[in-house]
Amino acid sequence: MDAGVLRSSAPAGQAFHCAASSSFVLPDASSRVARRLGKRTSVLVSPTRRSRSLLTARCAISFRPCIDIHKGKVKQIVGSTLNDLTASSDTLITNFESDKSPAEFANLYKHDGLTGGHVIMLGADPLSKSAALEALHAYPGGLQIGGGINLDNALSYLEEGASHVIVTSFVFNDGKMDIERLRNLANVTGKSRLVLDLSCRKKNGRYAIVTDRWQKFTNVFLDEETLCFLSTYADEFLVHGVDVEGKRLGIDEELVTLLGRFSPIPVTYAGGVTTMVDLERIKEAGVGRVDLTVGSALDIFGGDLRYKDVVEWHEKQQAMVDQ
Repeated sequence: MDAGVLRSSAPAGQAFHCAASSSFVLPDASSRVARRLGKRTSVLVSPTRRSRSLLTARCAISFRPCIDIHKGKVKQIVGSTLNDLTASSDTLITNFESDKSPAEFANLYKHDGLTGGHVIMLGADPLSKSAALEALHAYPGGLQIGGGINLDNALSYLEEGASHVIVTSFVFNDGKMDIERLRNLANVTGKSRLVLDLSCRKKNGRYAIVTDRWQKFTNVFLDEETLCFLSTYADEFLVHGVDVEGKRLGIDEELVTLLGRFSPIPVTYAGGVTTMVDLERIKEAGVGRVDLTVGSALDIFGGDLRYKDVVEWHEKQQAMVDQ
């Protein structure tokens, strides 16, 4: 089927590029329809047969490292147990707390040539912000940052050395997508330095984007149309499979398959990796198009999976493409 109507906030008549640069022309009613999108969170796109084939092109899969910071310390936490800041700490499940500083982890990743990793502030306290800046300063241009990013502070984190800012709750606000906020943020950072965190949980058989420390469901579901629309504003996606994240129960293969099939821009999956076999499962399910993050399973975070083995696996993937 030929390209249909795209519901977007772009100016009428403007060409919309998605899924390997297939062009879609927006109708005159696009502005009016875009206002409805904030409520209905639906985007109608039918990529051409050519764009579908280009989406399956294989490329090098990468290991993206992480530094999760809670109250100034590098930790690995089961994210679904992280409630709002006033909640009792009794409900928080912490898999690991490091005695090493964020800068030490940043220097390790820099030494091993790993780029595109993310620093996540699990809280808006001054200690966490200071610790996150320490990591950015240690590896300028090598790390992305997320956690409380908004229109007022996004540019300052880029100036402090972040390659990208990672955003969820500012854009997916009050249970729905706020297109005006998304557009304004992309105008400030530029598309090339914005990562949208589309972390999700299953709801009625579909993957719904969740916000507010993964506690609140939005009415935005991950599918081909949503990914295509959001790719016009962001350089990458970061997606935690919240149902398995931090639990070392294995990956959410269905989610990885969805991302590999439909994301038109680079996407990183996180959640449930336990063994080296899981890395290969992500590679296969994502048809070589989905990068991965490993957290609590790594030995540097108290797990059993050797960090050095994962780095060697990453280097092998890059070498295979270079051949």
